[in-house]
Amino acid sequence: MSQFVAPDIAWGALTPILIIFAAAVIGVLIEAFAPRTVRRTIQLVVSMVAIAAAIVAVVWRWTVVAADGPTSVLAGSYHEDPFALATQGILLISSLLALMVIADRTSLGDGAFVAAGATRPGSYEEEDYTRAGFAQTEVFPLVLFSLGGMLVFPATADMVTLFIALEVLSLPLYILCGLARRRRLLSQEASLKYFLLGAFSSAFMLFGIALMYGFSGSFRFAEIADSVMLVAGKDTLLLAGIVLVTVGLLFKVGAAPFHTWTPDVYQGAPTPITGFMAAATKLAAFAALLRFWYTIAYGMQWDLNALMLGIAVLTMLIGTVLGVVQNDIKRMLAYSSIAHAGFLLLGVISLTQQALGATLFYLLAYGLATIGAFGIVSLVREVDANGNITSEATNLQQWAGLGKRHPLLAGAMVIFLLSFAGIPLTSGFIGKFVVFSAAISGGLAWAVVVAVIASAATAFFYVRLIVLMYLTDAEDESTVAIGSEGPTTIAIGACAVLTVLLGIIPGPVLNLLSNASQLLP
Repeated sequence: MSQFVAPDIAWGALTPILIIFAAAVIGVLIEAFAPRTVRRTIQLVVSMVAIAAAIVAVVWRWTVVAADGPTSVLAGSYHEDPFALATQGILLISSLLALMVIADRTSLGDGAFVAAGATRPGSYEEEDYTRAGFAQTEVFPLVLFSLGGMLVFPATADMVTLFIALEVLSLPLYILCGLARRRRLLSQEASLKYFLLGAFSSAFMLFGIALMYGFSGSFRFAEIADSVMLVAGKDTLLLAGIVLVTVGLLFKVGAAPFHTWTPDVYQGAPTPITGFMAAATKLAAFAALLRFWYTIAYGMQWDLNALMLGIAVLTMLIGTVLGVVQNDIKRMLAYSSIAHAGFLLLGVISLTQQALGATLFYLLAYGLATIGAFGIVSLVREVDANGNITSEATNLQQWAGLGKRHPLLAGAMVIFLLSFAGIPLTSGFIGKFVVFSAAISGGLAWAVVVAVIASAATAFFYVRLIVLMYLTDAEDESTVAIGSEGPTTIAIGACAVLTVLLGIIPGPVLNLLSNASQLLP
């Protein structure tokens, strides 16, 4: 009778992920056992400490990898290398800022989330829970579970692990999107759309994984890549598998024609969750797409590049053209996100080592501006005829004259909009410059010309909002920017400072991220 031999697992490499998942489990226990009156405070402290500890762990693992080289964990299913650690570091920093906005309450004493998600919108039960001051504190462990999946996503080197990480990061987001405090029916509609379309994308990915396994007999990225060379000329099955897996990842990044969920979900989800999704989910999905393409699709680039270039150009055009005609600020930022996905795809398709660090810098710059912008949106509110402050003022016309009444808040919004537009002295300009430079090095000069034209066109809807805030007088006093407990203001300030700082002194971060090009085969 054979004796079981326990596998040797390099637990140190998994430390950042284990910290986040452990905190998420503790959050579930807090929901079960902690008194309701202190639950929110405990959840916030646990979540913040966990993310901060995970950032420290990533720094520690970076020094270890720099000294000893990359580590393969769980029989090759997980790679700890500079690319994975750089992505995890950016994810954790972005999530820490996003969590400040998620956890905050305004000066009115309300948060972004419904008092009890299980209540029917408009019912007496909902009114009772709201009046009693209940809070949906399950939001915190849900965010941590999703973040844990995101941390695994860019480090996976195995198709099964890739799929599991996708589901772990997605399922909590489906729930979070339906927990808006106001406009609950719109929020629940967004949650349902995201879930249904997400299920379709997962099915595409799973079918693609099956085809790739049928071709290579393995789930490992490296072994699938090796089989490309061994079975040359008979790669139809592999091509179909790569395309289907790519469809699943393109859904997460919001690339056309798989973008249709983006404007509806961004509009309906609680605004802090929208910011978290737009920054963190896009980063994790692009990082996974980069690893997948640079290891497996690299040997098939002649068959796949034309398709991906078409998707990138279509994504830029749809994000630009439809963004121009939007009157809702959250939908405008959604189409802005789609346009940025098209620009970022150039970094994926170029297949150069330079593009890896450049794409991560772009994602960092975009994430900072996005979290800050949605944090501001959460504070700009409507005032009804009776003088009561109600829901968020998302119609663009409601932002008229905001720069005169709330200059600091409007000034921060200008910084984020200029970064989205790629104006010099912002991190967005540096991000676009390094990605476009990498794409030119990869032989995609014509696509960069299209991207530059699209980027110039997107500047229209950013400048339109700036003009409304500073050069247009408000027709009435139906909009006001309210204060918060503090975390949202801190997050907005930090995002604004970092956006300018990375635009003026990008060198240290770019040099650090250049090490991310050390991808394992």
